[in-house]
Amino acid sequence: MEEGNHSEVTEFILSGLTGHPEMQVPLFGVFLLIYVITLLANGGLIFLITIDPQLHTPMYYFLRNLSFCDLCCSTIIAPKMLENFLAERKSISYTACAAQMYFFFSFEDTECLLLAVMAYDRYVAICNPLLYRVTMSSQRCNLLVAGCYVVGLVDSMIQTCFTFQLSFCSSNVINHFFCDVPPLLTLSCTDTHLNEILLFVLSGCILVSSIVVVVLSYIYIIATTLQIRSAKGRHKVFSTCAVHLIAVAMFQGSELYMYLRPSSSYSLDTDKIASVFYTTMIPMLNPLLYSLRNRDVKAALRKAMLKFLTSS
Repeated sequence: MEEGNHSEVTEFILSGLTGHPEMQVPLFGVFLLIYVITLLANGGLIFLITIDPQLHTPMYYFLRNLSFCDLCCSTIIAPKMLENFLAERKSISYTACAAQMYFFFSFEDTECLLLAVMAYDRYVAICNPLLYRVTMSSQRCNLLVAGCYVVGLVDSMIQTCFTFQLSFCSSNVINHFFCDVPPLLTLSCTDTHLNEILLFVLSGCILVSSIVVVVLSYIYIIATTLQIRSAKGRHKVFSTCAVHLIAVAMFQGSELYMYLRPSSSYSLDTDKIASVFYTTMIPMLNPLLYSLRNRDVKAALRKAMLKFLTSS
């Protein structure tokens, strides 16, 4: 690769999770299992919500979109990651790298905003139950979800375009297992100050606005719940909201750590471990959290299994 314009770069080399050859096959087995569970759990949740009329409510509509984002995020990262565990040359083309970054950022941003929308939905359901059907109409739900996707697509386009306008003339080896902005910035031989500002400002706006909506929603939810005289009623509300708060803490906590730090504090080897959590673990854990603690989902699963067994 000659020094000069970035157009001379035709591919990147992904260093992967580890450089130890003896770990490649065991890691392949572990992450293949995680990916299969992710596909089955998210795909199953999407299927249940789609076929069961009892789950055709705003809460499950948002949950179905969340599962779709998790499914897409995992599929964008996992297949290439699994391939590279067994490949001698862990390469990814310039175009595929840009596409991976674009689609991953799109669905990550969308998921971040969907978590805020789900918190707002819980706020309306608990604090204003009499106005819930009017406030969370089908039209409004569609607009909220569409807005999440549009913001994700626009932010991702900006991040990807500015990143791939850089010149990569020092090396084409990405110290990561997928194409992310921080490791690509370290390869550039041109000034990346604007890229760092864009990453911090745009990611910060999406993350912070999402967190503010979640925090404000739950302040009102907690205040309303404490006024419920029945201990059983309070427990039901808290147990319903606890799952969502766990999902928010896992996702937005890891996102804050990854993207809202000064560039001087980046440690790519450490960041790879954190990236594993939000690219592979969270998409697997989210549907399990929402289904194992949810009586409606478990009832829909039993109904679907019974229908399948009786028809076969």
